[in-house]
Amino acid sequence: MSERNVVSWTAMLNGYHRHGVDYEALRLFIEFVNNGFRGNVQTYACVLNLCGRSFDNELGRQLHACVIKSRLSNLILDCTILQFYSRCGDLDSAYEVFDRMQERDVIAWTTMITACSQHGRGYDTFAMLSQMLYDGVDPNEFTVCSVLNACGEEKELIFGEQLHNIVIKKAYDLDVYVATSLVDLYAKCGKIEKSRTIFDGMRRKNVITWSTIIAGYARNGLGGEAISLFRTMKRLKMFANSLTMVSILRACGLIRSVSTGKEVHAQIFKNFSPSNIFVGSALVWLYCKCGDYASASKVLEYLPDKDVVSWTAMISGCAWLGHEYEALEYLKEMLSKGVEPNPFTYSSVLKACAKLENINQGKLIHSSINKSPALSNVFVGSALVHMYSKCGHLSEAAQVFESMPERNLVSWKAMIVAYAKNGQCGEALKLVYRMQAEGIGVDDYILSTVLTACGDFKWNNESSSEHCLQS
Repeated sequence: MSERNVVSWTAMLNGYHRHGVDYEALRLFIEFVNNGFRGNVQTYACVLNLCGRSFDNELGRQLHACVIKSRLSNLILDCTILQFYSRCGDLDSAYEVFDRMQERDVIAWTTMITACSQHGRGYDTFAMLSQMLYDGVDPNEFTVCSVLNACGEEKELIFGEQLHNIVIKKAYDLDVYVATSLVDLYAKCGKIEKSRTIFDGMRRKNVITWSTIIAGYARNGLGGEAISLFRTMKRLKMFANSLTMVSILRACGLIRSVSTGKEVHAQIFKNFSPSNIFVGSALVWLYCKCGDYASASKVLEYLPDKDVVSWTAMISGCAWLGHEYEALEYLKEMLSKGVEPNPFTYSSVLKACAKLENINQGKLIHSSINKSPALSNVFVGSALVHMYSKCGHLSEAAQVFESMPERNLVSWKAMIVAYAKNGQCGEALKLVYRMQAEGIGVDDYILSTVLTACGDFKWNNESSSEHCLQS
């Protein structure tokens, strides 16, 4: 073209964007700017979409500043800016943009609601929906899917059921994605029969629907039913995706079916990239769950990019299978690769230290925990208490216990049992009284351990609300 204007440049940018050639589109935009052109609404909307897709937060922010400086605004551009910030995980900036919007349609509301739902802010999702309805904007199928997902994550069954009634009235349940979200909601809330009823009643099912119901059965501990559905899915020639494979591997692990797991592994080897970290981590977990340490180790070895999930699956598997030394070695290797442990990693490796009664290694791990956010995690705290008490260091165990910002039954149990088994009955009983005073029920295991270790005590239920142990 002998002469190009902003319209022809933008048309080219949109062409690259539609065909997924993001790098070329961004190169073209830089050329566009260097040639002295100024973008219009369509130009900025296109390039901001590219930034959201490539998670280019820095360039997207610069473009947003240009939009403000140029005083460009319309509903499509505002929604694109919202989507950019939500994709980059910057919900605070998305809220600022949303609050400044003079006009908000169903797309703007849905973009914001979806952002809250995808980033685990379930109760913000519900608040946004309430405000949307109050402002007289009707939700669409995409809005409903996002809110149903938030209901499932937050286990808000009653709210989800109310939304289900609205879905039926508006006939949104005919949409495969809405119906799939309902299947997911009830499965996550433990209502697997209701989930199956909706699944069976769907006229059209896609791979996401099948994966969702299989994952639901696996999540609810019904591995056999999950495997049965997977076989039906195969008979119907439905292509399984990585979520299906992760779910079915979980199901195989639950019922310790290593033969079915190996059958699925063969299909994965044939149809999926060996670098799929989610499938690889699920395979490691499966083999550990089935007691096949050698296969788990081999899968991990061949994973090209190991993340914290895959390393933790192996470390927890080793601790569970009695390969405590190997668990510690895997932790060292993980750290040497620059992968930061998460609370589950720390809990698992502390269990290995406890079994080995390796106080030196345990103290080294504790010093690492002190420098990480895992320090405030209740499961990590409980594992530290257990490790110190198992190694005979009760004063350190008590120090950890007293410094915990939150305690659950496991942490109370670890400390009380440690005192009782080490003959410090007075301290054990004091903790039992404290436990009761804080409204936590003393279970049979704690009671029997204290009674066995500390002599012939009786548990009296007084007519007052207080409980006490008497010799």
